[in-house]
This record gives sequence, structure tokens and C-alpha cells, in this order.
Amino acid sequence: MDFDFQGIATQFVTHYYTTFDTDRKALAGLYRENSMLTFESTQALGTANIAEKLTNLPFQKVKHHFDTADAQPTATGGIVILVTGQLLVDEEANPLKFSQAFQLVQDPQGQWFVFNDIFKLVFG
Repeated sequence: MDFDFQGIATQFVTHYYTTFDTDRKALAGLYRENSMLTFESTQALGTANIAEKLTNLPFQKVKHHFDTADAQPTATGGIVILVTGQLLVDEEANPLKFSQAFQLVQDPQGQWFVFNDIFKLVFG
């Protein structure tokens, strides 16, 4: 591979969760009109629908901590990332475990964006 896919993935994941925890509306810039989010089995297509879904989640405060961010290059020059971690919402004392998968691709200007995003809470 002629690019540092693990380094890009680590930078992306750190930026994504920092932004999610401080200003969810700003995540819209990481998606494009052909991006898709599946959040707990509910799908949203396109920047506006994804931003609406993320900003209307039923909590005010959230803090993510990711434990792992494993990455691989794709056959088409993108990056697939699988994240595992924990999050705290509002005043809850017990963290919830989550898993999230991203596929990053580059736009014609060479900017990385989220093409696919799948989020799932892990219970049990």
C-alpha cells in the first residue's frame, strides 16, 4: 500500500469521536450525498439525513472512549475501520459498549470522507 491506512484511520477515529462528543452537527462535513449511516438498524442516506439522525439522538451529553480501531485498505483505495469502545450518555454512571464500522473513501479532491458508517450498541 502506498498510503498509511492505519495512521489515517487512527487520526480519523480520534477526530470523529472528539467532534461527536463536542459538536455533533459538525460531523456533517465528514459525509457526502452518497454516504450511508446505519445506526442501530435505522438507515440514513446523504449528508442532511445523516446529520439530522446524529443531532437528534435522545441524549444531550456523550463521551466516547474507543478501545480498538483496526483498519485495512480496500481494493478500491479506501479504508475499512472497525472500532470497539464504550460510551457514557448524559448522567449515566455505567458505560455502554459499542462497535462501529466505517469505510473511508477519497473524493475527487483527495479528501477522505465516510462512505459507510454502521453503529451498534453491544449488550450482554
